[in-house]
Amino acid sequence: MSSMKLFGSISLCAFVALFFFGAPSLAGEKSNKTANSSVKIGTGVSINFDDVKAGGGDSRFLITETAGTGKTATWKVLKDEKAPSKPNAFGIVKNSNYGHTFNLAIATKSKLKDLDVSVKLKAVGGKEDEGGGPIWRARDKDNYYIARWNPLEDNFRLYYVKDGRRRQLRSAKVHLDTKVYHTIRVTMVGQKIDCYLDGKKLLSATDKTFDDPGMVGLWVKADGRTLFDDFVASPAK
Repeated sequence: MSSMKLFGSISLCAFVALFFFGAPSLAGEKSNKTANSSVKIGTGVSINFDDVKAGGGDSRFLITETAGTGKTATWKVLKDEKAPSKPNAFGIVKNSNYGHTFNLAIATKSKLKDLDVSVKLKAVGGKEDEGGGPIWRARDKDNYYIARWNPLEDNFRLYYVKDGRRRQLRSAKVHLDTKVYHTIRVTMVGQKIDCYLDGKKLLSATDKTFDDPGMVGLWVKADGRTLFDDFVASPAK
């Protein structure tokens, strides 16, 4: 077959494929990104979940996961008479994840670098993991800092997650009542990080993994079920 005929045959096959199947889609790639490039630097959040109807989700958050297996946890706003600011709280109510899957609720309309972030949380359940905490300077679902409390391990830890892999920076032993809410607060200015649990500074570190402004959000590991309230993130003073 001549080169011209071969080229014509290839072109015809390509046309038929496009006609019947469409052009290759980038939707999957785009759906993995949580970029907030249109958001102004310094934009924080102050959410107590009482302005949202109980029983549904909260549109201010993107529900996603790190190292997911296709079983995205269910996050909802719920009525909770023990919530620090009544009547509602927000968190995971259904979860069948395990291992190194990290469940995320990312506030995509936030963009902070030097910040003061706090959240109140109550560990509701989980056989493999419990508890959770805030994330900050998040680029996307695979890159962020996290400070979390895990009552199953009786510890409070600071990590960063880069390219989907977690690295521990600091750890402290704690033992707290799981029947009540506890407060995690983190400040980060430049590369200096301080982490507080119920008002006590337990962790400090210096790290330069993420130097750019990013999003804030909520994090729960594996099969944990956790409720959150009074999520506040603002520029550091």
